[in-house]
Amino acid sequence: MKALVFHGPGQTSWQDVPDPSIKDAADAIVRVDAVTICGTDLHIIKGDVPEVAPGRILGHEAVGTVVETGGDVRSVRPGDRVLISCISACGRCRFCREGHYGQCRGGGGWVLGHTIDGTQAEYVRVPFADLSVHPLPSALASHDAVLLADIFPTSYEVGVLNGNVRPGDTVVVVGAGPIGLAAIATAQLYSPGRIIAVDLAASRLAAARDLGADATASADEEPERLVEDLTDGLGADTVIEAVGVPEAFEMCTRMVRPGGRVANIGVHGKPAVLHLEDLWIKDVTITTGLVDTHSTPMLLRMMAAGRLPGAAMVTHRFELDQMEEAYDVFTRAGETGALKVVLGGPQHDTVAVPPQEQ
Repeated sequence: MKALVFHGPGQTSWQDVPDPSIKDAADAIVRVDAVTICGTDLHIIKGDVPEVAPGRILGHEAVGTVVETGGDVRSVRPGDRVLISCISACGRCRFCREGHYGQCRGGGGWVLGHTIDGTQAEYVRVPFADLSVHPLPSALASHDAVLLADIFPTSYEVGVLNGNVRPGDTVVVVGAGPIGLAAIATAQLYSPGRIIAVDLAASRLAAARDLGADATASADEEPERLVEDLTDGLGADTVIEAVGVPEAFEMCTRMVRPGGRVANIGVHGKPAVLHLEDLWIKDVTITTGLVDTHSTPMLLRMMAAGRLPGAAMVTHRFELDQMEEAYDVFTRAGETGALKVVLGGPQHDTVAVPPQEQ
């Protein structure tokens, strides 16, 4: 099959690789029908995630069709159309039993495209399939459903829930890429008083307004002053960091009110300064986190009911073999206006899977 392979910082290629095979009785082999690129993939390629070894197939978000399952899989069978979660869950360890699947210690957590081969390929092996894939209703398009693999649960759980967004709050979202836009969309479920979006790209600020932001500010034009003006000098109740660079995080800590919350979603490859000399007296809560995806079934129901934006966030579509072109467009989002890019691969009737070892 073909797959996007990481060869070290700044180096990837779309190349031939062996087909995946069942390695454990809880595995499923899924044909990839729609896949997308995450900002985390860009961090990996930059070298910000050193745990990703050269030779790894990237990607952790996809929709596909099950073609084979291990003997222990009960919830899906060949032919089922499924959402592949960015998080795999063993279901047995302490963290899984508490619903903290992102911290799984039984071989799960964020493994796809990280410590095992991922979804930016024609086929993918999904471990712990009973808890790591979700059957999809036929009415939900793959190009919409793939947004539920990562960006919606991540923004909702790590941004909105960790940020404790409440009715009437002033919420600032720093970074209006796909994660930030999903945070804007899901924050509205809690009826905040206003949502302010901050970004460098005019196209992304326009998208933020379309998805419900009440005000926008360019990151290079003192957005702190706008927040101060709109809150009578108090600061925002919740500030969500959705970029992953030190400047963005430090900006968030300057915007939050005393007693407010800073929810960091961004993947950081460099240290950020924590100005405790200013923050210690303000009763500020700072949260970090990897998504658990416990909210995925609920978000899936909401999208199927038309309560979440899907296609509105997809700006570019490609065939699967245009992976390198898609990466180029997504990497240059400031020039191309890309938000979420989705790739759909050619359809196959069969997959050659080696016989399972006894």
